[in-house]
Amino acid sequence: FQAFSREGMKAFYNAITDKKYVVDKSRGWGIHYDFLNFINPEPKIICMVRDLRDIFASMEKNYRKNPDKQDGILDWSKMQGTTVPKRIDIWAQNPPVGMAIERLSEIHRLGINTKMLFVKFEDLCLYPDTEMKRIYDYLDVPFFEHDFDNIQQVTKEDDEVYGAFGDHVIRTKLAPVPSKAKQLLGTDVCKWIFDTYPWF
Repeated sequence: FQAFSREGMKAFYNAITDKKYVVDKSRGWGIHYDFLNFINPEPKIICMVRDLRDIFASMEKNYRKNPDKQDGILDWSKMQGTTVPKRIDIWAQNPPVGMAIERLSEIHRLGINTKMLFVKFEDLCLYPDTEMKRIYDYLDVPFFEHDFDNIQQVTKEDDEVYGAFGDHVIRTKLAPVPSKAKQLLGTDVCKWIFDTYPWF
């Protein structure tokens, strides 16, 4: 089974690309480290993290931007999702955000985090050359000089499946993104998030 899985993975990628290196995106790889390690020893896993307050602020921004879309969050008859704190509770207890938080917490609890590379979104925006050098060093592949003022979107995602929260169009220029968490969530809610997830 181990050999079947390893060779199956190679066959899959060989059938869809002739590139020398492949990066497979999934929020779930980190928590499945032991299985990946079983298939191919010492897998390389990179985890992008962002200030949790800004993640919730992004969810709230998309929620407000799409009042016409049924998202299952708001239900006046049950008083569900009717306030910012209630919506954050919903997002914190459900996929994709809640599942990502839970998995990340477990990754730290099990010590898997020591085998992964964490890249802070804020650091990548501020120091792209430094952060990309860290990534290339971790992957042990030759460095490539990037043009952060002309970023091409080569991978397209079907945002329709994400409803109001589908937003995978990338910016063509890398630049710092000012936090809007206090503006969108309020100071009290930002403090609650910070106090509730100190490990994050």
